[in-house]
Amino acid sequence: MYQIDFSKPNNVHFIGIGGISMSGLAELLHTMGFRVSGSDSKISKIAKHLESIGINIIYGQRASNITPDMEFVVYTSAVKEDNPEYQAVIQAGIPIMDRAELLGQVMLHYTDSIAIAGTHGKTTTTSMLSLILLKANLDPTISVGGILDNIGGNIRIGHSELFITEACEYTNSFLKFNPARSIILNVEAEHLDFFKDLNDIRNSFREFAKRLPKNGLLIINGDIENVSYFTKDLPCNVITYSVNHEKSPVANALTHYSAANVDFDGKGHGHYDLMENGKLLTHIDLNIIGIHNVSNSLPAIALARSLNISLEVIKEALLSFEGTERRFEYKGEVGGVTIIDDYAHHPTEVRATLAAAKNYPHKTTWCVFQPHTYTRTKSFLKDFAKALSLADKVVLADIYAAREVNPGDISSKDLQNELQKLGVEAHYFPSFGEIENFLLQNCTNGDLLITMGAGDVVNIGEALLGK
Repeated sequence: MYQIDFSKPNNVHFIGIGGISMSGLAELLHTMGFRVSGSDSKISKIAKHLESIGINIIYGQRASNITPDMEFVVYTSAVKEDNPEYQAVIQAGIPIMDRAELLGQVMLHYTDSIAIAGTHGKTTTTSMLSLILLKANLDPTISVGGILDNIGGNIRIGHSELFITEACEYTNSFLKFNPARSIILNVEAEHLDFFKDLNDIRNSFREFAKRLPKNGLLIINGDIENVSYFTKDLPCNVITYSVNHEKSPVANALTHYSAANVDFDGKGHGHYDLMENGKLLTHIDLNIIGIHNVSNSLPAIALARSLNISLEVIKEALLSFEGTERRFEYKGEVGGVTIIDDYAHHPTEVRATLAAAKNYPHKTTWCVFQPHTYTRTKSFLKDFAKALSLADKVVLADIYAAREVNPGDISSKDLQNELQKLGVEAHYFPSFGEIENFLLQNCTNGDLLITMGAGDVVNIGEALLGK
């Protein structure tokens, strides 16, 4: 495997540079002095930003984009081996690595790299912790899988030895990472187009935990089933946390951080007593909604405490955190209907968002859901229906294919049937235009409309708002 010499910046090309993580890494290398170029299939805000800072981007992926002066090439997992640029790189004998390998090598460039893993909550927890580190003036470099207002995008270039990033389990990407400190938020069945089953996923997270050095730190959710499977025989320090100290499967004496007396205000924002080793430490006020975000805040606090950041700074940062793009994001109001957008695309995430919405001021909850990938929809069909049943009314869009080809044996109509079996009012329309017209005719003053999914369902709410 090609080893990057960060002290000698050279020419690097990114195939698929417009991705949320790829673009951040491209900008980071550009800042380090590398001569960065890239290609992407279409013009985007992210790509235009990269062009504005001096990175050359070619739109359309062709073999002619690959030139002999490129020292190494980075590609996104969405790029397949039949991609013309990928083929040209192989034929030219130019070293090539995927995004995860690059990120792993970047982490070795910093003495204190932090990786946040889990099937849900990575972007929010990474963003929470990032804001705490910024408030503490620790000047971290941050790579986040969403747009964070506090850093003005998805990357922030610092000048300290602290590096913080999300660690995605899909295709075992995070097994190429080299963190000094890691967080594991949760481990559930997900990405079943790659993993065989839940046990396969659990094994990958166990391998991820084992990548920590002897002087490293693992912060892990003690509510994960049989959590000792991930922590046994690890040479590093281990800290556990739990939303419910009393109900955690981890013995109370071993739960280092927990949330007690959790409550929500009139806008659904969480508040709780922070317990450390079973004793009251302080009271925490959040400016985001849901019990899932109470849980997300605990490992951020634990890691900040491991860096000796004061409680005052931690509390101030958490209270100022208002979430990230597409995580229960307020989009606007039209005709007295509040429109929220959320990235939830797994039953657990859908359930968490809709449960949190119950604490948000509203009359009727409408959920416009766009399933993401055929594999996930088929694998969790009944689970999706149960989770969506927390909404008063559900409107379904067609499945967003993403990286998959339609197998012809699953559709949004199947999900509609499951919802109707549960007694839920569920509607399906094959086009966004039909969904928008239906909502305009049926949503009334005081209703809460949530567009939900990892595809382009956000466009429905924005169309209604005239954006």
